[in-house]
Amino acid sequence: MPKKAAGTPATLLLAKERVPHTLYPYDVSPDAPNYGALVAQALGVAPGILFKTLVAEVDGGLVVGVVPVTGDLDLKALAQAAGGKRAMLADRAVAERSSGYVRGGISPLAQRRTLPTVVDDSASGLDLMYVSAGRRGLQVALAPADLIRLTAATVATIRT
Repeated sequence: MPKKAAGTPATLLLAKERVPHTLYPYDVSPDAPNYGALVAQALGVAPGILFKTLVAEVDGGLVVGVVPVTGDLDLKALAQAAGGKRAMLADRAVAERSSGYVRGGISPLAQRRTLPTVVDDSASGLDLMYVSAGRRGLQVALAPADLIRLTAATVATIRT
């Protein structure tokens, strides 16, 4: 059963901006292998509409990549989409400090520091996509166009 209130920076932003969304709690350990697939299964949704948020370093600056859980982040493609040459995943502590969220609950929305964001183009054809709502155990379903607008994201192929 969808839940209505959560009170994370991401959900507060969605409410403030009056963005249609639905929150979905789930119970999956963030350390479980195949975490994304298990979350999709717990929510009863296709894994291709569930997206993970990853923080990477591109030429020394931080960039957010949002990709379906069915694939991996293509670091070279992310660097190119962000106008850089080289990318690597950011250290966990750096990602948590920058975003204000913990691993397994990093939302692309309302991060502590506003970072350039790239959303994989597979989201463009979807009516709804699921991303972290800003804490472990809570996903938010929203229209890809709303996520792209709220994060001022670039859309590019960044998955492998």
